Amino acid sequence: MTLLRFALAPVFAAMLALPAFAQAIPLAEISRYLNSIGTAQADFTQVNADGSMATGKIYIKRPGRVRFEYSSDKSLVLASTGSVAIFDPKSNQPPTQYPLSRTPLSLILADNIDLSRARMVTGQTSDGKTTTVIAQDPDHPDYGTIALVFTPNPTQLRQWVITDGAGKKTVVILGDMTTGMDFPDRMFSIDVETRARR
Repeated sequence: MTLLRFALAPVFAAMLALPAFAQAIPLAEISRYLNSIGTAQADFTQVNADGSMATGKIYIKRPGRVRFEYSSDKSLVLASTGSVAIFDPKSNQPPTQYPLSRTPLSLILADNIDLSRARMVTGQTSDGKTTTVIAQDPDHPDYGTIALVFTPNPTQLRQWVITDGAGKKTVVILGDMTTGMDFPDRMFSIDVETRARR
């Protein structure tokens, strides 16, 4: 299982293709909202490449840290210290790791999020109920894109769709997000988790 290999369900594809009937949430407001998130947690549902689904809890500690705990087993995805680590409970091997900078998820975990940066946002639409912003690393568009879906009044992140450089898609649908918790750094430590699983 990897964080970046999922299929975009047809309902989400249709939503992203809708024309802009209502005014979209301004990029400045979305940037302000994302930068206001220090810590957050939410339930999530994930749509997999084979059409199956997984659920769990996500914990975010900006900048640069996120923890995906999966309900069905002890699978875990951690991002910390510039790396993403995938823990497979069925394997006796160390976690698979790759640079966080190579996934578009790094855009919303950055220390300072500025969606007005040149060539960062490649699309923005509104269907009357949600605003979708498609963003990429302007220096490395080959790393893929992230489509972020927000609801207004107040602005809140509801889901994202990551498309990696190979065109594979991840859908993560968020439940209501709670912010302002105090998460210990060890929750996001790849080394601590690796030692605990030995």
